[in-house]
Amino acid sequence: MTERLLDGSQATERGRPSSSGGFVMGRGRGRTMLPSSKSDVPEGTTGKFVKGWTVAKPWPVTLREDTPSGTVVLRPLRRRDATDWSRLRAENAAWLERWEATSPGANRYIASTFGEYVRSLSAQARAGTSLPFGVELDGALVGQLTVASITWGSMCSASIGYWVSQSVAGRGVIPTGVAMATDYAFFLGLHRIEINIRPENKPSLRVVEKLGLRDEGVRERFLHIQGQWRDHRTFAVTREEVPEGLLARWQRTREAL
Repeated sequence: MTERLLDGSQATERGRPSSSGGFVMGRGRGRTMLPSSKSDVPEGTTGKFVKGWTVAKPWPVTLREDTPSGTVVLRPLRRRDATDWSRLRAENAAWLERWEATSPGANRYIASTFGEYVRSLSAQARAGTSLPFGVELDGALVGQLTVASITWGSMCSASIGYWVSQSVAGRGVIPTGVAMATDYAFFLGLHRIEINIRPENKPSLRVVEKLGLRDEGVRERFLHIQGQWRDHRTFAVTREEVPEGLLARWQRTREAL
């Protein structure tokens, strides 16, 4: 069996390594094993078996992919990210403000400190309602990506939202992050992922174009953005559309660009 660890190294006992190349799970109880067959799963292993992988718990998790632009990592935000996160938000305020979600009510929860914000995200992740990642490029925090509104039962669906520093936009960071997060969501058992984008948001439209997500049309007055209900275009993908994984499809597309 091959185990791919947090730093991308592999500890091989037997069998073949995973072909994914980019999935990296936390050490210890949270690590992911990548067996070559279901019979390779150690006796007594807990967790769910999906596509030849077992995982003890879905969070925390770190996902990694080496790209032509550098190493893209999705990982949980930490309290010590406060300075870098605040600087990023300040430097990119004009770039991001136009697309920021707002609330029509007066009772919207706003964390008083960054530490409280991180605790809130962690609680949501542990509850299974979201997967809130920080986005790194070559070790530097450059944005956020969240698998949100996770719904199980007969739907098994979620949505993905993200923001990224203008300094790295267009370099494939977010397409790579979306692809990794989508594959991990499918690994956990979700069936459908959607991304909702304002029709005027050309950089985000380019992300889903690169990934080949299906355009499901316009939802009128769908989300509250910058103080008003705004129309959004919905793009989606289901597990059946990417049997080899969205990351593998994006890798092929990226090589052809």
